[in-house]
Amino acid sequence: MNEQGLYHIWVYLSETPLLWLTVTLAAFAAGDAISARFGRHPLANPVMIAAALLILLLTATGTSYGTYFAGAQFVHFLLGPATVALGLPLWRNRAAVVRNLLPMCAALVAGSITAIASAVLVAWALGAPGEIMASLAAKSVTAPIAMALTESIGGIPALAAVLVVLTGILGSVIVTPLMNTLRITDFAARGFAVGVASHGIGTARAFQVSEEAGTFAGIAMGLNGALTALIFLLLPLVL
Repeated sequence: MNEQGLYHIWVYLSETPLLWLTVTLAAFAAGDAISARFGRHPLANPVMIAAALLILLLTATGTSYGTYFAGAQFVHFLLGPATVALGLPLWRNRAAVVRNLLPMCAALVAGSITAIASAVLVAWALGAPGEIMASLAAKSVTAPIAMALTESIGGIPALAAVLVVLTGILGSVIVTPLMNTLRITDFAARGFAVGVASHGIGTARAFQVSEEAGTFAGIAMGLNGALTALIFLLLPLVL
Protein backbone atom coordinates (compact mmCIF):
# COMPACT_ATOMS: atom_id res chain seq x y z
CA MET A 1 0.00 0.00 0.00
CA ASN A 2 1.44 3.42 -0.97
CA GLU A 3 1.67 6.49 1.24
CA GLN A 4 -1.42 8.08 -0.31
CA GLY A 5 -3.46 5.01 0.56
CA LEU A 6 -2.22 5.07 4.15
CA TYR A 7 -3.05 8.75 4.35
CA HIS A 8 -6.65 8.17 3.25
CA ILE A 9 -7.04 5.34 5.76
CA TRP A 10 -5.72 7.58 8.53
CA VAL A 11 -8.08 10.42 7.57
CA TYR A 12 -11.01 8.00 7.75
CA LEU A 13 -9.96 6.48 11.06
CA SER A 14 -9.15 9.86 12.65
CA GLU A 15 -12.74 10.96 12.15
CA THR A 16 -14.07 7.84 13.88
CA PRO A 17 -14.85 8.44 17.58
CA LEU A 18 -13.99 4.86 18.48
CA LEU A 19 -10.38 5.43 17.39
CA TRP A 20 -9.73 8.15 19.96
CA LEU A 21 -11.50 6.27 22.70
CA THR A 22 -9.25 3.29 21.98
CA VAL A 23 -6.15 5.49 21.79
CA THR A 24 -6.99 7.10 25.14
CA LEU A 25 -7.40 3.72 26.85
CA ALA A 26 -4.23 2.39 25.19
CA ALA A 27 -2.24 5.47 26.30
CA PHE A 28 -3.34 4.99 29.89
CA ALA A 29 -2.56 1.25 29.74
CA ALA A 30 0.92 2.13 28.48
CA GLY A 31 1.34 4.77 31.21
CA ASP A 32 0.23 2.31 33.88
CA ALA A 33 2.64 -0.35 32.59
CA ILE A 34 5.53 2.13 32.63
CA SER A 35 4.57 3.22 36.15
CA ALA A 36 4.52 -0.40 37.31
CA ARG A 37 7.88 -1.01 35.65
CA PHE A 38 9.41 1.77 37.77
CA GLY A 39 7.85 0.49 40.98
CA ARG A 40 5.09 3.14 41.07
CA HIS A 41 7.65 5.89 41.56
CA PRO A 42 5.91 9.26 42.10
CA LEU A 43 7.51 10.70 38.97
CA ALA A 44 6.27 7.78 36.87
CA ASN A 45 2.66 8.92 37.11
CA PRO A 46 0.44 6.98 34.66
CA VAL A 47 -1.85 9.94 33.95
CA MET A 48 1.11 12.22 33.23
CA ILE A 49 2.66 9.62 30.92
CA ALA A 50 -0.64 8.98 29.13
CA ALA A 51 -1.22 12.70 28.64
CA ALA A 52 2.29 13.13 27.22
CA LEU A 53 1.76 10.24 24.79
CA LEU A 54 -1.57 11.67 23.62
CA ILE A 55 -0.11 15.15 23.15
CA LEU A 56 2.73 13.74 21.05
CA LEU A 57 0.31 11.71 18.91
CA LEU A 58 -2.12 14.59 18.36
CA THR A 59 0.74 16.94 17.47
CA ALA A 60 2.38 14.46 15.12
CA THR A 61 -0.86 13.72 13.28
CA GLY A 62 -2.16 17.29 13.26
CA THR A 63 -5.39 16.18 14.95
CA SER A 64 -7.50 18.93 16.51
CA TYR A 65 -8.71 18.71 20.08
CA GLY A 66 -12.32 18.78 18.86
CA THR A 67 -11.76 15.69 16.74
CA TYR A 68 -10.01 13.90 19.59
CA PHE A 69 -12.66 14.83 22.15
CA ALA A 70 -15.43 13.44 19.94
CA GLY A 71 -14.13 10.03 20.98
CA ALA A 72 -12.62 10.81 24.37
CA GLN A 73 -15.90 12.31 25.59
CA PHE A 74 -17.11 8.81 26.44
CA VAL A 75 -14.38 8.60 29.09
CA HIS A 76 -15.23 12.15 30.17
CA PHE A 77 -18.88 11.15 30.60
CA LEU A 78 -17.87 8.43 33.05
CA LEU A 79 -16.30 11.02 35.36
CA GLY A 80 -19.78 11.92 36.59
CA PRO A 81 -20.79 8.39 37.69
CA ALA A 82 -17.30 7.84 39.07
CA THR A 83 -17.66 10.95 41.23
CA VAL A 84 -21.03 9.80 42.55
CA ALA A 85 -19.55 6.36 43.28
CA LEU A 86 -17.18 7.99 45.76
CA GLY A 87 -20.08 7.80 48.20
CA LEU A 88 -19.37 4.06 48.55
CA PRO A 89 -16.09 4.34 50.51
CA LEU A 90 -17.73 7.00 52.66
CA TRP A 91 -20.54 4.57 53.55
CA ARG A 92 -18.30 1.53 53.99
CA ASN A 93 -16.00 3.41 56.35
CA ARG A 94 -18.70 5.39 58.13
CA ALA A 95 -17.55 4.13 61.54
CA ALA A 96 -14.03 5.47 61.00
CA VAL A 97 -15.46 8.69 59.60
CA VAL A 98 -17.62 9.20 62.70
CA ARG A 99 -14.61 8.58 64.98
CA ASN A 100 -12.55 11.17 63.11
CA LEU A 101 -15.36 13.54 62.24
CA LEU A 102 -14.04 16.65 64.01
CA PRO A 103 -10.45 16.58 62.68
CA MET A 104 -11.72 15.63 59.21
CA CYS A 105 -14.13 18.56 59.16
CA ALA A 106 -11.38 20.95 60.29
CA ALA A 107 -8.96 19.62 57.66
CA LEU A 108 -11.66 19.74 54.98
CA VAL A 109 -12.61 23.36 55.63
CA ALA A 110 -8.99 24.50 55.94
CA GLY A 111 -7.88 22.61 52.84
CA SER A 112 -10.81 23.68 50.67
CA ILE A 113 -10.55 27.38 51.54
CA THR A 114 -6.76 27.35 51.18
CA ALA A 115 -6.94 25.65 47.77
CA ILE A 116 -9.35 28.30 46.46
CA ALA A 117 -7.84 31.37 48.11
CA SER A 118 -4.17 30.59 47.42
CA ALA A 119 -4.72 30.04 43.70
CA VAL A 120 -6.87 33.13 43.24
CA LEU A 121 -4.60 35.40 45.31
CA VAL A 122 -1.44 34.29 43.50
CA ALA A 123 -3.13 34.84 40.13
CA TRP A 124 -4.39 38.25 41.27
CA ALA A 125 -0.92 39.26 42.48
CA LEU A 126 0.50 38.33 39.07
CA GLY A 127 -2.12 40.44 37.30
CA ALA A 128 -4.21 37.64 35.82
CA PRO A 129 -7.60 38.66 34.33
CA GLY A 130 -10.83 37.79 36.11
CA GLU A 131 -11.74 34.83 33.91
CA ILE A 132 -8.36 33.22 34.60
CA MET A 133 -8.79 33.64 38.34
CA ALA A 134 -12.29 32.18 38.07
CA SER A 135 -10.87 29.20 36.19
CA LEU A 136 -8.26 28.63 38.89
CA ALA A 137 -10.63 28.73 41.82
CA ALA A 138 -11.96 25.17 41.47
CA LYS A 139 -8.70 23.48 40.48
CA SER A 140 -8.72 21.10 43.47
CA VAL A 141 -12.06 19.40 42.78
CA THR A 142 -12.82 16.75 40.20
CA ALA A 143 -13.24 17.88 36.59
CA PRO A 144 -17.06 17.70 36.15
CA ILE A 145 -17.64 19.75 39.30
CA ALA A 146 -14.82 22.19 38.49
CA MET A 147 -16.10 22.84 34.97
CA ALA A 148 -19.66 23.46 36.14
CA LEU A 149 -18.57 25.76 38.96
CA THR A 150 -16.15 27.65 36.73
CA GLU A 151 -18.84 28.32 34.14
CA SER A 152 -21.20 29.60 36.85
CA ILE A 153 -18.75 32.36 37.89
CA GLY A 154 -17.66 33.43 34.41
CA GLY A 155 -14.52 31.34 34.01
CA ILE A 156 -13.38 29.12 31.15
CA PRO A 157 -14.50 25.48 31.71
CA ALA A 158 -11.94 24.02 29.28
CA LEU A 159 -9.10 25.85 31.05
CA ALA A 160 -10.46 24.71 34.41
CA ALA A 161 -10.33 21.10 33.23
CA VAL A 162 -6.68 21.49 32.23
CA LEU A 163 -5.84 23.08 35.58
CA VAL A 164 -7.63 20.27 37.41
CA VAL A 165 -5.51 17.67 35.61
CA LEU A 166 -2.28 19.59 36.25
CA THR A 167 -3.17 19.99 39.93
CA GLY A 168 -3.91 16.30 40.24
CA ILE A 169 -0.67 15.26 38.56
CA LEU A 170 1.43 17.66 40.65
CA GLY A 171 -0.24 16.52 43.86
CA SER A 172 0.19 12.84 43.07
CA VAL A 173 3.87 13.35 42.26
CA ILE A 174 4.81 15.30 45.40
CA VAL A 175 2.48 13.77 48.01
CA THR A 176 4.64 10.78 49.01
CA PRO A 177 8.01 12.58 49.29
CA LEU A 178 6.31 15.55 50.97
CA MET A 179 4.54 13.42 53.59
CA ASN A 180 7.73 11.46 54.21
CA THR A 181 9.67 14.70 54.69
CA LEU A 182 7.03 15.97 57.12
CA ARG A 183 7.14 12.57 58.89
CA ILE A 184 3.40 12.09 58.61
CA THR A 185 2.94 8.32 58.88
CA ASP A 186 -0.81 8.08 59.41
CA PHE A 187 -2.14 6.80 56.07
CA ALA A 188 -5.62 8.12 56.80
CA ALA A 189 -4.21 11.63 57.23
CA ARG A 190 -1.99 11.30 54.17
CA GLY A 191 -4.85 10.08 52.03
CA PHE A 192 -7.29 12.73 53.25
CA ALA A 193 -4.78 15.49 52.51
CA VAL A 194 -4.14 14.39 48.93
CA GLY A 195 -7.84 13.81 48.32
CA VAL A 196 -8.66 17.38 49.29
CA ALA A 197 -5.80 18.87 47.29
CA SER A 198 -5.59 16.65 44.23
CA HIS A 199 -8.99 14.98 43.70
CA GLY A 200 -9.16 11.79 41.57
CA ILE A 201 -5.59 11.61 40.32
CA GLY A 202 -4.27 12.07 43.85
CA THR A 203 -6.75 9.47 45.10
CA ALA A 204 -5.50 6.97 42.53
CA ARG A 205 -1.96 7.56 43.76
CA ALA A 206 -3.09 7.10 47.37
CA PHE A 207 -4.56 3.69 46.53
CA GLN A 208 -1.21 2.67 45.06
CA VAL A 209 0.46 3.42 48.39
CA SER A 210 -2.17 2.10 50.80
CA GLU A 211 -5.79 0.98 50.70
CA GLU A 212 -6.47 3.00 53.84
CA ALA A 213 -4.93 6.11 52.30
CA GLY A 214 -6.93 5.60 49.11
CA THR A 215 -10.18 5.17 51.03
CA PHE A 216 -9.73 8.41 52.95
CA ALA A 217 -8.58 10.19 49.81
CA GLY A 218 -11.80 9.17 48.09
CA ILE A 219 -13.83 10.41 51.05
CA ALA A 220 -11.95 13.72 51.04
CA MET A 221 -12.40 14.10 47.30
CA GLY A 222 -16.16 13.68 47.53
CA LEU A 223 -16.55 15.94 50.56
CA ASN A 224 -14.32 18.63 49.05
CA GLY A 225 -16.39 18.66 45.88
CA ALA A 226 -19.55 19.21 47.92
CA LEU A 227 -17.99 21.88 50.16
CA THR A 228 -16.44 23.75 47.23
CA ALA A 229 -19.79 23.83 45.45
CA LEU A 230 -21.36 25.21 48.65
CA ILE A 231 -18.66 27.89 48.93
CA PHE A 232 -19.24 28.95 45.32
CA LEU A 233 -22.97 29.09 46.00
CA LEU A 234 -22.61 31.23 49.13
CA LEU A 235 -19.80 33.49 47.91
CA PRO A 236 -22.00 35.89 45.88
CA LEU A 237 -24.31 36.26 48.90
CA VAL A 238 -21.37 37.14 51.17
CA LEU A 239 -19.87 39.57 48.67
